[in-house]
Amino acid sequence: MRGGGPDVSDTAGAPSGSPKEPGRGASPTGAGRVRRRRRWLRWTATGVSVLVLGAVAAGWAAYEKLNGNITADNDAAAELARYERERPTALVRDAQNILLIGSDSRSGAGNRKYGRDSGTERSDTTILLHLSANRRSATAVSLPRDLMVHVPGCRRPDGSRTDPMFAMFNYAFEVGGSACTIRTVEKLTDIRVDHHMVVDFHGFKDMVDAVDGVEVCLPRPIDDKAAKLRLPAGKVVLDGEQALGYVRARKSIGNGSDTDRMDRQQKFLGALIGKVRSDDVLFNPAKLYPVLDAATSSLTTDPGLASLRGLYDLARGMRDIPTEHIQFLTVPRRSYVLNANRDQLVEPAAARLFARLRADRPLVIAKEPPQGPGGHLSPRSASPYGNSARDYEEEPGGDGMSTSIGVSLLSGTPDPDPTFRGSTAAQDACG
Repeated sequence: MRGGGPDVSDTAGAPSGSPKEPGRGASPTGAGRVRRRRRWLRWTATGVSVLVLGAVAAGWAAYEKLNGNITADNDAAAELARYERERPTALVRDAQNILLIGSDSRSGAGNRKYGRDSGTERSDTTILLHLSANRRSATAVSLPRDLMVHVPGCRRPDGSRTDPMFAMFNYAFEVGGSACTIRTVEKLTDIRVDHHMVVDFHGFKDMVDAVDGVEVCLPRPIDDKAAKLRLPAGKVVLDGEQALGYVRARKSIGNGSDTDRMDRQQKFLGALIGKVRSDDVLFNPAKLYPVLDAATSSLTTDPGLASLRGLYDLARGMRDIPTEHIQFLTVPRRSYVLNANRDQLVEPAAARLFARLRADRPLVIAKEPPQGPGGHLSPRSASPYGNSARDYEEEPGGDGMSTSIGVSLLSGTPDPDPTFRGSTAAQDACG
């Protein structure tokens, strides 16, 4: 023994059947522990592998389900390719213009109760969404369904073709679907539409329900039998069915105009975006999956967006845009001179709006901007926005209104960013 410890030589010559010293892991008890530990590690590794493979399989199945929900609009892509030479050219690299179309189709599960299916559908809501090249702002422009426009000759679902016609804007979707609507928008605005999405009533409702409702602010109670909507005044959380009635109602809310309805739709979309972008949804897989499922189940897009990857790339570019830079407005419009129930563009305000979107130049949105030509900021009223009114001169517009020349005749100061009436996703529902 040395230093109180056993000498190796003391056991070196022990018979093979002699018990060995304790403390070296060679006793029957120590060997059992090792074997049990090894079995436990093997079972743990097997269990973890099964869990990982199960999670991967479940994740892949969920991905495939969501991916399969999306319908690619290949017919529209083929039709647009046919007219590629006449389509506008994109002026700013990386800027994106997406046409969002809300279909009023009564066909399909969950949609028949909103009316008789006559075999046709119109664009109940159409929004041109412009994403700036630096992805620091997004501008959503509502196009009235009653706007009188030049609709080009389009291909009908049965293969026949229509003649060019001056008609209401939503006629384009009825006769030629999304391709005809895109060509009509491009002819109206000279803006290249890069992508499009079509969603029906059912998809809209499911999206709202998936985020557990959206809060709105009602200045007075609503009792609309046609929309099957009864709501109290004040802040109210709408479920999917109520939200659909709220954004589609006309006669019982506001002044009954389509413009008022579009304002209401814009504010609702702002509130919906705020809800979806909240930490409660984006970072909660249990809530995020139903949102994605609802968003894709009733979605038809161009082939470039008809996959989760395509939609993810689009959403990723928008995720860092501050809500105050997500803007909503309606194209400058007024009653059509030949029919008060129809709309026409206000010029030169509309042309100026389209030109700035086309060139990816900024707009200023205000709840109640100083009124100038066509509802946008008058150069002589610019001082509240940090510009000197005396720096600007005006010249008559083509329709008898005035429009800014663009630079000061005295100092060469650039024309300020025009201000249009609208709202942002950051505004409070009762603000």
